[in-house]
Amino acid sequence: MEAATHPQQQARLAALRSFEILDTDPERDFDDIVALAAATCGTAISVVNFIDAERQWFKAETGLGVRETPLATSLCAHAILEQDFVEIRDTLEDPRMCDNPLCLGQSGLRFYAGALLNTYEGLPLGTLCVLDHQPRELTPLQRDTLRVLSRQVMALLDARRALRTADILRREVDHRVKNSLQSLSSFTRLQQRAFASEDAKRALSMVGRRIDALTSLHEQLYQTDDHHSVDLGAYIERICAQLAGLAPRGVTLDVDTTQITVSPQQAAAAGTFVNEFISNSYKHAFPDGRTGTVAIRLTAVAPDHIELVCMDDGIGLSRDISKSTAGLGMKIAEVVCLELESKLDLQNCDDGVIATLGFAPRPL
Repeated sequence: MEAATHPQQQARLAALRSFEILDTDPERDFDDIVALAAATCGTAISVVNFIDAERQWFKAETGLGVRETPLATSLCAHAILEQDFVEIRDTLEDPRMCDNPLCLGQSGLRFYAGALLNTYEGLPLGTLCVLDHQPRELTPLQRDTLRVLSRQVMALLDARRALRTADILRREVDHRVKNSLQSLSSFTRLQQRAFASEDAKRALSMVGRRIDALTSLHEQLYQTDDHHSVDLGAYIERICAQLAGLAPRGVTLDVDTTQITVSPQQAAAAGTFVNEFISNSYKHAFPDGRTGTVAIRLTAVAPDHIELVCMDDGIGLSRDISKSTAGLGMKIAEVVCLELESKLDLQNCDDGVIATLGFAPRPL
């Protein structure tokens, strides 16, 4: 006797497909559950199965040896029409199964017990079931075990669907944030051209570089599953790679970093400082076609001490920094030092500038 169609078939199938479990590879988490169910109940067969529109598909099985069977001979298709738990002590005495080819003959399936795999809305997706080749009866403990294990199957499905949903949401947020940062960066550049005041232009230039650094940091964070810490070395390498192509003719950018884990806030501050230093060096350190090098060094001097060194071999800063074009850069450096809880060691001479920041890592 073929099972009737479930009264909420369309909603049930939609719920089943929302878990994206059909036709996936075997997984140990599910294999362990069927192995434990068979061992606890003392049966030859145990299955995690899902009732699709025209087939019964097995996510995990032991003692069966196939991944799917036709719906016409499915015992579980009858079970999902019941509530919570179904136990059939002898299938040949049940009018629904007594003529089922799977139950006939010496090797037929004579015993069936299944705990429904129900969604929170009460829609049955399939069962966790045990089967045997002779009639039998489960103990209360065995029945309770099947119920508990069926809830574990649903917990696995729910957790994996939640992770997929979170990943989709994260990607959408990532896309929106990147678009917003790019729009803001474009706006600051347009405004920079509109102002006549050099001070305003420099201020907007600083804002633009900060946005670029945050954009780079955002991209690095969303390439990993860990949004609480950043590889500062890789982050600085990324910033420098973006700035290398902007170097004046005859000026090279030399970068040497190491892998150091810090908080996103520290990475943003250090990245802003590197960005500002390189940009200022490009603009002011090599006038009149002078050639040279801008160098960035990141090292872990000790487990609790990072040293970031930015230097160039240009003409050096004006002796009156407060009146030079580096004045705004110094204000940025002060803000960065506050964020990093650091002090800036600035060495200025006629043949270049060396700026050193030392700080302790703060991974979260």
